[in-house]
Amino acid sequence: MTTPSLLKLRNISYSYHTLHGETKVLDALSLEIREGEFVAIVGPSGCGKSTLLSIIAGLLKPEDGTIVVNNPDGSLRYPRIGYMLQRDHLFEWRSVYQNVILGLEIQHMLTPDRLEKVDQMLSDYGLANFKEKRPSELSGGMKQRAALIRTLALDPQLLLLDEPFSALDYQTRLSVSNDICNLIRRTGKTVVLITHDLSEAIALADRVIVLGKRPATVKCALDIHLTTGGDTSALSARNAPEFQEYLNRLWEEIRHET
Repeated sequence: MTTPSLLKLRNISYSYHTLHGETKVLDALSLEIREGEFVAIVGPSGCGKSTLLSIIAGLLKPEDGTIVVNNPDGSLRYPRIGYMLQRDHLFEWRSVYQNVILGLEIQHMLTPDRLEKVDQMLSDYGLANFKEKRPSELSGGMKQRAALIRTLALDPQLLLLDEPFSALDYQTRLSVSNDICNLIRRTGKTVVLITHDLSEAIALADRVIVLGKRPATVKCALDIHLTTGGDTSALSARNAPEFQEYLNRLWEEIRHET
């Protein structure tokens, strides 16, 4: 049975306008995001990946096209969005705990149940002993974990990740991306990840969508099926017999677009 789509983007187009003219970024782009799916979006630099994510988040309005919502309860309300950026954007004058409850504080949602879930996530993410620390006292990976807890505290239905691991060194990136994505999967959230790292996309996602060069359309989409024997670690995914084949396919699709 096919998993129902949460969002369908139909013929989405978008251009940036300046005094020097128009730059078309997206051109009649169509894709769907299935409920509970982890989707990675890749493509050549400057093709409009982050613009697409901002449109999905509702921060930008497409010039043409429509977004169709298919909520499990049948309602037409737009999904609750959680948006995690490249930088953690933690405030140094607030403790780690004060940072992760900031969204709840702003939304007047500091209920005992939600605070209990925050405490549980701090424990699950290895930050329980750092609640009263300042962000400058944390490693880069710990800051990203704190930023994710802040995002998940509001219980988003759709989680958008815009290259959240790109500021980390390679070894930390492997560890943090693996830990965070395993923890996200436990929540059953629908996730869209923007990344330049093809290996990361294959190791983490259920499906990889390839965008063509600007103005971008969807060039292809690959469903990812890796034989890992039940081991969900990033290392196991990269050692799967199918991994190199997927990597070669994605590289061939993208290199012809540069």
